[in-house]
Amino acid sequence: MKVAFIVWEFPSLSETFILNQIVGLIERGHEVDIFACNGSSVNFSKCHPDVEKYQLLNRTYYPPKRSSSRWSRFLKGVELLVTNYSKNPLSLTNSLNVFKYGKKAASLQLLYLSIPLLANKESYDIIHCQFGTTGLIGMSLRDTGILKGKLVTSFRGSDISKYVQKFGDKVYNQLFSKGDFFLTNCEYFKHRLVKLGCQENKICVLRSGIDCSQFIFTLHAPPPDGRIRVVTTGRLVEKKGIEYSIRAVAKLKTIHPNIEYQIIGDGPLRQDLEQLIQELDVGNTVTILGWKQQQELIEILNNSHILIATSVSSSDGDQDAPVNVLKEAMAIGLPVIGTQHGGIPELITDGVSGFLVPERDVDTLAEKLSYLIEHPEIWAAMGRAGRQCVEQEYNNTKLNGRLVEVYEHLLAV
Repeated sequence: MKVAFIVWEFPSLSETFILNQIVGLIERGHEVDIFACNGSSVNFSKCHPDVEKYQLLNRTYYPPKRSSSRWSRFLKGVELLVTNYSKNPLSLTNSLNVFKYGKKAASLQLLYLSIPLLANKESYDIIHCQFGTTGLIGMSLRDTGILKGKLVTSFRGSDISKYVQKFGDKVYNQLFSKGDFFLTNCEYFKHRLVKLGCQENKICVLRSGIDCSQFIFTLHAPPPDGRIRVVTTGRLVEKKGIEYSIRAVAKLKTIHPNIEYQIIGDGPLRQDLEQLIQELDVGNTVTILGWKQQQELIEILNNSHILIATSVSSSDGDQDAPVNVLKEAMAIGLPVIGTQHGGIPELITDGVSGFLVPERDVDTLAEKLSYLIEHPEIWAAMGRAGRQCVEQEYNNTKLNGRLVEVYEHLLAV
């Protein structure tokens, strides 16, 4: 099969779930092209090793950069139109139809996005849009004639929460009508899609998996030095709720002075969180490490004892599915603490593979964290339960096989 992946950015350090699907398809002998609508803002030295191993940058296409200046954007657009018009006159003309495509045409977004697609004149079997928001882009590009193939859209989190709150419950109506099939990464978001008007027979849940072979299961125990290493990883944004994990650790610093809390990630709230760490006087306990490469992340997880992921519904409506770092920690054998939020309860069985706490509930979070620190004898059982769950429900190999089955079924219809 020939598959086009439409994404916002590639590579992206926080979207290994997309990378895993791309690699899974390539390993099965399928041809994959990647179209990154917003290019890439990643420091390439921090890329996942699979990007280089599979030479994915050679498969990735970026549109010309659009200037924030309307006049510069217009002049560049004229140049692009003149130099590329002969390659596909009808589709490029269609991309400028403001009556049909509104802002996407008026801002020249469709024209710019069409340019890297012109070199790929063959039709694709599957156009797989990662996130509902790129599904809207893929739908328009297919409608103009610049792309051909069955249109599959994966909904993953902010696209079915934050984006809907901002633009209304009807924002995906046209996509639901024109799209061929839809995937969600948890039952929670599937129910939401159905409620928004998507036909249930056009949706299935395909969970985001991990490569379990990269995460060696270990029975964790308190170290001889007594330092209990707690870890969190994720973008430093409101949805990740890291403020509350910092406050919970701060509540325990006198009771458990042996805690060491590391936060892996970066983002717009980094300065605010660093200020909070100072205000709570936990600078010797809590450290923000910034982004780490995959192997660095695995090493930190291997040397940790507990992982916490305190996702919350943000003020703009953004929500999480079961986050990958929870799966990775569970695969390694760490007991975990997550929140009763979005799709996370589908991953963590409360009291079995970890604990679930209410969103923004610092006291309960501190209580559960303290309990785990004081009862290391339950770590092994939780670790085994977590590993079993991930192997059964979130195994990348199995899930990528299911993705191919979805594609093949769609092409046979």
